[in-house]
Amino acid sequence: MKVWIPHERGPSLLGDLPAGVTVEVAAEPHRLPSPVAGVRFWVPPFLAEADTTEMLRELPDLEVVQLLTAGADTWVGRMPPGVTLCDGRGVHDQATSEWVVAAILAHLRSFPAFIQAQARREWAYGELAPTDELAGKRVLIVGAGSIGTAVRARLAPFEVGLTLVARTARSGVHAAEELPRLLPEADVVVLLVPLTKQTRGLVDAAFLAAMRDGALLVNAARGPVAQTEALVAELGTGRISAVLDVTDPEPLPTDHPLWMMPNVLLTPHVAGSVRGLLPRAYRLVGDQIRRFAAGEPPINVVVDGY
Repeated sequence: MKVWIPHERGPSLLGDLPAGVTVEVAAEPHRLPSPVAGVRFWVPPFLAEADTTEMLRELPDLEVVQLLTAGADTWVGRMPPGVTLCDGRGVHDQATSEWVVAAILAHLRSFPAFIQAQARREWAYGELAPTDELAGKRVLIVGAGSIGTAVRARLAPFEVGLTLVARTARSGVHAAEELPRLLPEADVVVLLVPLTKQTRGLVDAAFLAAMRDGALLVNAARGPVAQTEALVAELGTGRISAVLDVTDPEPLPTDHPLWMMPNVLLTPHVAGSVRGLLPRAYRLVGDQIRRFAAGEPPINVVVDGY
């Protein structure tokens, strides 16, 4: 069987594969390594845009699409009959959870302001100290999947109160319908939900208004989980702050008001983009190829957008 992957390093990271598996690098849709016939397993590029899904119509023998992203929103609803969609659940736990912790600490310890003071060559102790701290804060994690669980584990040593929310309640996890009650109690709200019909626009004016004065919103999910107009309006009052790795639209236009807000820290969708990404991602891809070749069901199958 033929497998297409998007990275030149990929073949060396897959591990041993069964006889009869041919791996080819297809980094760009307009530069294909061979005829499309026989491609049964395809790994699209990381953070592929919607137009990449057009390739689905060109692969007549395709059976499995394995994403390198944890989110599958670009691909959900586009799979041809008989094609299984799998996401990269577990691949980004370390990197994204590190970014979330760094984002919270950078805001609470006023790192952006200290960086600006350094650029001015100012010793800003009198201006900026004492800073806030993470210890004692109440953190609400909206999204209790593998990344949410990883964030909880990394925040636990900081002596914080932790509350997790998911679609439905389970042991140790609250249901999303409880958010109106939980939001006013949280000092930090972390968004880690996938983008689905249910979560698109979840963070609306009512959600933001329910957050307590001085609270911090951290979005490591997808930009459209938050309604941009409502976000700009609430952040514009200065009542709450935000650290955003994702925005809507993305990239953010240069004249967008979010760039200049003093209570907003922006990073360009880099939470999962770390040097260890490819080895972790291709360990998963290699395991999935071996499962497929052996006739075993794959893991991380996307169902109802998750």
